[in-house]
Amino acid sequence: MTVSRRLLVEWLLLFLGLFLLPPSLASAPNFPAKPIKLIVPFPAGGPNDIIARVIGRRMSELSGQPVLIDNRGGQGGVLGTDAVSKAPPDGYTIAISSAGALAISPSMEKVAYDTQADLTPVTLVATVPEMLVVATNVPAKDIGELIALAKAQPGKLNFASSGPGSLPHLAGELFKLTAKIDVVHVPYRGAAPAVNDLLGQQVQMTFLDLPVLLPQVKAGALKPIAVGSAERAPTAPDVPTLSEAGFPDLRVENWYGMVAPKGTPREIVAALHALATKAMADPAVKEKLAAQGATLIGDEPEHFRGFIAGETSKWAKVIKDAGVETAK
Repeated sequence: MTVSRRLLVEWLLLFLGLFLLPPSLASAPNFPAKPIKLIVPFPAGGPNDIIARVIGRRMSELSGQPVLIDNRGGQGGVLGTDAVSKAPPDGYTIAISSAGALAISPSMEKVAYDTQADLTPVTLVATVPEMLVVATNVPAKDIGELIALAKAQPGKLNFASSGPGSLPHLAGELFKLTAKIDVVHVPYRGAAPAVNDLLGQQVQMTFLDLPVLLPQVKAGALKPIAVGSAERAPTAPDVPTLSEAGFPDLRVENWYGMVAPKGTPREIVAALHALATKAMADPAVKEKLAAQGATLIGDEPEHFRGFIAGETSKWAKVIKDAGVETAK
C-alpha cells in the first residue's frame, strides 16, 4: 500500500471513529482521565445514596475511571449541594441531588447557592412517587372518604412529614389546598420516626417516598390511598394515582438530578450526560432502581434546567399559598 493510500485509509478510519462516537465523547475524548467525585448530599443508605451508587458504579465500569461516592449529609441536602457549587468546574466533582435541595430549600431558607446561577444541570436522573397512606384505624379506604372525614372534623386529623419544608410536608400542604381541607402538620426528624408514629396511630396520614412505605403497606400495617405519579407504580399496581382519584393537578414526586458546578465546559457536560444516560440505560441498573420505586429519566441538560425552574415555581407557590413558615 502506498504512503498516500495508507494515510487516506487512516484518515477515513479516524473520521468514522469520531462519527460513531456520541457527540459528547467525540468533543471530549479524554474525559474522564481521572476519578470522578460524586457527592451525595445525604447519609449512606437512603434513596439518594442508593440511586447514586448504582448509577455511579455503572459509570465507572463504562468509563474505566473510579466514580467515588462522597456522602455529605446535612440541612436536607443543602450542604452537599453547596459543596458541588463551589467545586472546580472541570467535571470531576458532580452531585446527584434532590428536589428538596435544588427546588424547595431556596424558597424555604437562606442557602449559599443559587440553583440556576451556581449549578450546571446535567440530567434528571430519576423520579420516585410519593404515596399517601393512612393509619389502619382511619375509617377511609379511598381519597374521597378521607376528604369527607377531614371535612367532617376540621383541624382534628394530623399528617406527618419527614421535616419542615421537606417534599412530604409540601405534598401535604398541596393536598390541603387542593382538597380544601383543614388537617394539622406534624413534622418529624426524618421518615422513620414519622412512620413509627403512624404505625402507632398517633398521627393519621402521611405522604412519603413509596419505597419507604411499601413494606408496611404490603404487610397490611398501613392503608394506601393513592400515589402521586402520572401512572400507577409498578411496585404497587393496585394503588390508584391521585389523578385517577379526581385530582389531576395533585402531582407529587420526589426526584433526583445530576448537577455540576457553574462554568463547567459544554463538552464536559455533554460527556457527563452521555456517560450517565448510558449507565441509566443498562437493564441491570433499571431493574435495581425499579425495585426501589425509581423511574429513570435521562433528559437533556436544558430540559432539566427548565424542569428545575418549573418545580421551584410550583413549590414556591405552595409555600406562599399555604403560609408555610420560612427561615429567610
